[in-house]
Amino acid sequence: MATPIQTPMAMALASSSSNFLSLPRSPAHLSLPPKRPLLHPKPRLSVTSVASPDLDPSLPSNVHTFWQWLRQEGVVSSKTHVKPAIFPEGLGLATTKNLAKNEVVLEVPKRFWINPDAVADSEIGNVCSGLKPWISVALFLIRENLKDDSRWRHYLDILPSETDSTVFWSEEELAEIQGTQLLSTTLNVKEYVKSEFLKVEEEILLRHKDLFPSPITLDDFFWAFGILRSRAFSRLRGQNLVLIPFADLVFIQYDLKKSNADLALDYGFIEPTANRNAYTLTLEIPESDLFFDDKLDIAETNGLGETAYFDIVLERPFPPAMLPFLRLLALGGTDAFLLESLFRNSIWGHLEMPVSRANEELVCQVVINACEAALSGYNTTIEEDEKLKEENLDSRLRIAVGIREGEKRVLQQIIQIFKDRELELDQLEYYQERRLKDLGLCGEQGEIIFWESK
Repeated sequence: MATPIQTPMAMALASSSSNFLSLPRSPAHLSLPPKRPLLHPKPRLSVTSVASPDLDPSLPSNVHTFWQWLRQEGVVSSKTHVKPAIFPEGLGLATTKNLAKNEVVLEVPKRFWINPDAVADSEIGNVCSGLKPWISVALFLIRENLKDDSRWRHYLDILPSETDSTVFWSEEELAEIQGTQLLSTTLNVKEYVKSEFLKVEEEILLRHKDLFPSPITLDDFFWAFGILRSRAFSRLRGQNLVLIPFADLVFIQYDLKKSNADLALDYGFIEPTANRNAYTLTLEIPESDLFFDDKLDIAETNGLGETAYFDIVLERPFPPAMLPFLRLLALGGTDAFLLESLFRNSIWGHLEMPVSRANEELVCQVVINACEAALSGYNTTIEEDEKLKEENLDSRLRIAVGIREGEKRVLQQIIQIFKDRELELDQLEYYQERRLKDLGLCGEQGEIIFWESK
């Protein structure tokens, strides 16, 4: 009986490419635990084929054809203990035997990899040599998909026409994530992809119609972007970007640091666990601040900058640098002495604890007001979202409801933490009191100790 691939070793995914807005994937010599499929494949076209006797006959015909191709190319054999199968999440791979720890599940020869090397060795290699790696691979992928005799024809035929990634959502569907950070991120990514396409159209496609005889549209470019975003491996044996047929059907453990918004954008699904819900607080030192230069210098000395981003995860502690940075932003008035050069090497340590009542109160008010303003931007309440989740929603609406509910829960958590903090302001110990204690001038109850001269 076929069971999902499962081994004791989980491999978390984490990579980043400035050229590609993050391309998360995992190594391709695979022994990975089941989690979710990379995509929910929807065959682009029907392929007539004879069903493979070792596959479930209910699988789509193009999956059978793909399997036969792998067998003919020597990628799979009677010794291969995995095969395509349909799971609740979509098309993946199943194994017919228990796998030992670190056992190799499958091997895909490099000649089948779709990567910058494959582009360089192709007819379009010269004209694509100066492009960003993901763009050159995207053009190669589109071009191969337009060729009936492509080496990867049977692999391309099992790729979906689109995923549930938010970059493929209609305006009506995007309206369901109004007010979320995911909406602005999605729109920025779509604008980025469009601008890259317009440049490559002008510089490559229109100038080399002999190499690109079939028209390539923006929709084609988005398709390739979605395929690479969701299926490409990175940081693999020196590879920055590579598609590996067959290997990308393996279920994986997605990067545990990814939020549901990241998962929705990259892959088109979310997970119901609390620690996938996150909200990014963007904090900035305003140029109008009288102490802008001093504060910026202190921030940069401590690994931050004029603008800092802090990912707040539901039911998790704040990032360690968040409160010190907030207190730095709020520094002024009688607390500004801490910005003097005398304190430059020690100020961050002081900022890790409350500076003064006025400073801590300002921090609380600013954060509460900002989060309440963000909450007002959503079209629904958490209660309305919870009620909707009880209904039989389509996949994209379920993602939208989960994203906006998750963000609102994080914002409510932040507000509650800082409101509780406001109630404790009179009980907190501030810098001046700590300093007097260090000098032996403050008693246990906070009273100032004086000595009379004799």
